[in-house]
Amino acid sequence: MKSTKIATRYALALLELATEQNCIAAVKNDMEYLVATSNENPDFLAFLKSPIINPDKKQSVLEEIFNAFETLSSKFVALITKSRRESDLPEIAASFLAQLKEKQGIVPITITSAVALTEETKKHILDKVGAITKGELEVSEKVDASLIGGFVVNMGDFRLDASTASQLTRLRQELLN
Repeated sequence: MKSTKIATRYALALLELATEQNCIAAVKNDMEYLVATSNENPDFLAFLKSPIINPDKKQSVLEEIFNAFETLSSKFVALITKSRRESDLPEIAASFLAQLKEKQGIVPITITSAVALTEETKKHILDKVGAITKGELEVSEKVDASLIGGFVVNMGDFRLDASTASQLTRLRQELLN
């Protein structure tokens, strides 16, 4: 999810409050649950975005769904709903998690390859990426056969594309020009 300024600001405020109240772990769990619920249930997203449903009704439904939330998280969700920004909740939660990782020095990276990588190849890639990165790497792997061969590393705004498909595309462009 791409983060907007609104989501970033609300998430930062929540992170600061969670730090002050020493409940970062609980709020993190709550935000992970909110993101998972949003990703797994399109009806939930439609509910949040619906202008027809009364904000008070939305608040009572959200309280029921997230009744096990930390007090700070519950009050935060209530504030967002009262401000009529409940449609931004999934984005705010994702932004909170991203900012928390950044604060903790965790750098999420995604390695997409045409076939599953061997441990040796994965280690070699991570050694190279680790040399230019400060912090602990949090690696997720994907397999995408459309790459034909090679791999793509995504790390924030940085993208290293060493796939055969992109090399063929570049070669095609050079031949056409």
